[in-house]
Amino acid sequence: MHDKELYATILGVKSPWVVREVEVRAELAEVEVLIEHDGTVELLCPECGKAGKRHDSRRRSWRHLDTCQYRTILTGDVPRVRCSKHGVRQVRVPWAEERSRFTAMFESLAIDWLREASISAVSRRMGLSWDELDGIRERAVVRGLARRKAEPIKQIGVDETSFQRRHEYVTVVNDLQGGRVLYVGDGRGHETLEAFYRGLTPEQLTAIEAVAMDMWRPYIRATKAHLAGWESMICFDRFHVAKYLGDAVNNVRKAEHRELHSKGDDRLKSTRFLWLMGPDKLGRLNEERRANFDELKASTLRVARAWAIKETARGLWGYVRRGWALKAWRRWLSWAFRSQLAPMQKAAGVIKNNLWGILNAVVLKVTNATSESLNAKIQWVKKNACGFRNRKRFRTAIYFHCGGLDLYPRPL
Repeated sequence: MHDKELYATILGVKSPWVVREVEVRAELAEVEVLIEHDGTVELLCPECGKAGKRHDSRRRSWRHLDTCQYRTILTGDVPRVRCSKHGVRQVRVPWAEERSRFTAMFESLAIDWLREASISAVSRRMGLSWDELDGIRERAVVRGLARRKAEPIKQIGVDETSFQRRHEYVTVVNDLQGGRVLYVGDGRGHETLEAFYRGLTPEQLTAIEAVAMDMWRPYIRATKAHLAGWESMICFDRFHVAKYLGDAVNNVRKAEHRELHSKGDDRLKSTRFLWLMGPDKLGRLNEERRANFDELKASTLRVARAWAIKETARGLWGYVRRGWALKAWRRWLSWAFRSQLAPMQKAAGVIKNNLWGILNAVVLKVTNATSESLNAKIQWVKKNACGFRNRKRFRTAIYFHCGGLDLYPRPL
C-alpha cells in the first residue's frame, strides 16, 4: 500500500476528498498530508444542502493524531460555495467540526486527557497551548449542552459552591437521580435559580416532584414562583440540618471549655471532632479514646446534653408517615427549647420555622447527598486547576466534568 492510500485509509478520507500528497519532514519530526476536493463533484451548501457554484477556496490546516513519533498535519484547500439563499459558505469537511483547528479524532483524545488531568498537565504532554486546550474544552461543553434533550427530571438538588475566596459563589442545580449537573449560575440569589426554572419546558416543570436545598430564602422564593405545589416539593436537606446542629454543639463545647480551662480543667481539650463524628466514625476510635469519650458523654457537662439532642435528631429521619414524623419532631423541639442551651435553642428555632420542608424530606426520602458528592468533585476540579480566572471558565469546567454530557465531536 502506498503512502497516499495508507493515509486515505487510516484517516477515512473518501470521495469527494482525496489524499494528493504525503510529505515527511524528518528534520521537524512532522508529517503533512495534503488533501484536495474533487472538482468534478458538485458542491453543497452546508446550511440547506442545495447544490451551488464554487466561489473560491481557502487553505486550512488541522492537527491530527501523531504518526508514530511524528506530528501529523492535515492541509487542504477547502472550497466555498455560493448559495442563492445563504450566500457564500465554506463546505464542511468530514474529518473535523466547523471552525476547529483539530481533527475530530485529535479533539476526542484531548477530551479524554482533559477528563483525567488539568489543562496545564495536558498542555505539557500534548504539546498544545493552554488556550488551545481551553478552546477544545469549551467547544466540547457547547456541543454537549446543545445535544442535551429536554427530558423530565423528577428530583433536583440546589446547592452552592465557592468560586473564589471573599464569599464568591455559584449556584449548582443537579439531577439527584441521574447524578449530573444540570445548571450552573453566578451568585446565589433568587434570580440565579429563577434563570434555571425559566429554561425548563412546561412539561419539565410539571414533572418535578422534589427539590432538595438548604434553608436559603432566595432559593425558596425562586422555587415558590415557578413550581405549583411547592409546599410539598421543597425538601430541606438532612445534611444541612445536621450542620446547624453540629455548629450549635460546637458552640456549646467552646463556651464550656473556656469556663473549665479557667479552673484548670482540660477535659474538653482536643475533643471538637469527637462531638461532631457520626456513629460509624466513632466506632473506629481506638479503645482508649472511645472509653474517654464514653465517660464525657455520660457526664453532666452541658456539651454532653447538647450532643444527646443532636444525636436524637439523627434518628428522626426514618419515619414513613408525616403525622408520626410531626409528633416526633415536636417532642424533640420541646426538649431542645427546654435544654437551657442557647446555641441549641437557636438551632431549634431555625428547625421549627422550616419544619414543613424537613417533613417533606422525611416522607419523600429525598436528600442532597448527590449534590454533596458532586460538590466534592467540583472542589477537586478547582483544586486540580489551581483556581479559575473567571466564573465562565469555572462553569465550563463543572459542565465538562460533572454534566454527564456527550462531549465528543461527530464529523460528517
